[in-house]
Amino acid sequence: MGLLWWGAAALLLGGSSAHTLLYFYTGVSEPGPGLPRFVAVGYLDDQLFLQYDRRTGRALPRVPWAEEVSKEDTRYWQWMTQNFRDTERTFGVALVTVPQRHNQSGGFHTFQWRVGCELRSDGSKGGYSKFGYDGRDYISLDMETLTWTAHDPAAQNAKRLWDANAARNRYFKTYLEEVCTMWLRRHLAYGNETLLRAKPPVGKVTRRAGGNGTETLLCRAHGFHPKEIDAVWTRDGEVWAQDTFRGIVAPNADGTYYTWLSVRVDPRDRRRFRCHIEHDGLRHPLDLAWEEPGASQLGLLLGCSLAAALIAVIVLGLCLCKKRREGYEATTVV
Repeated sequence: MGLLWWGAAALLLGGSSAHTLLYFYTGVSEPGPGLPRFVAVGYLDDQLFLQYDRRTGRALPRVPWAEEVSKEDTRYWQWMTQNFRDTERTFGVALVTVPQRHNQSGGFHTFQWRVGCELRSDGSKGGYSKFGYDGRDYISLDMETLTWTAHDPAAQNAKRLWDANAARNRYFKTYLEEVCTMWLRRHLAYGNETLLRAKPPVGKVTRRAGGNGTETLLCRAHGFHPKEIDAVWTRDGEVWAQDTFRGIVAPNADGTYYTWLSVRVDPRDRRRFRCHIEHDGLRHPLDLAWEEPGASQLGLLLGCSLAAALIAVIVLGLCLCKKRREGYEATTVV
């Protein structure tokens, strides 16, 4: 449950602003195979760019552009390593005290922290600092009032202690809105070829039969960057929301994104529907309809099949000729 809280936070915050620099920390009370006691990672937008390797006790870059950071600040990776080590020790204490406040002894528990900053599309800045316990919100910082909100009754003691340290809270706000955003801009400069490029989506509409005399049209868009995309169904040129569903915008391994949306229709109205897509990488919006395989496509498939058959015959003939020649040569030698 705790790891689900972490993953949902990554998706939510990654899509809420123009650019984000976020760090996620997770500690577990009972580590096991594939689940270390402490994990720390850094994300620039949706791209994992650094990770704390607990085996070596070092912060390491996960993408080539992240290695360039040390050219400007030679102490960067040393500083990040020390930060992760300090947090690991803090989490070790938290995984003892927080279960005690819940009157829990033993068992598997998680303690997590997501912290970072954002540069919004309107030029404004923001910061986040929220802790979680066993997959639920525990305590978070209100950036406006500089006070902590206890989401769990067991966090009231921490709230009293942290609210009393006003100087620390002001420093934390300055860090998130100034220092963190400074590094966000620097990282964007290093990774601009990957993170600031505009790559248009590739779209396609397919269909599948449904029940009660209906069918579903499915529109897929993939390979696009940045992640902001506007995709809707239209009927006769007007936006159509009835019986529509859509998936989240999710990252691909290459740093691009994909998404999908569907609509349930009467097969007789199929040709009235279009998947309308707008994206920064497109010079003009896409209006995609389902296309029935035409004669040209069937001809292409048939041509490919005949070509494959012809190649197979040629290869077989060459093999037979070679076999006969080898047999003749063997006979003359004997």
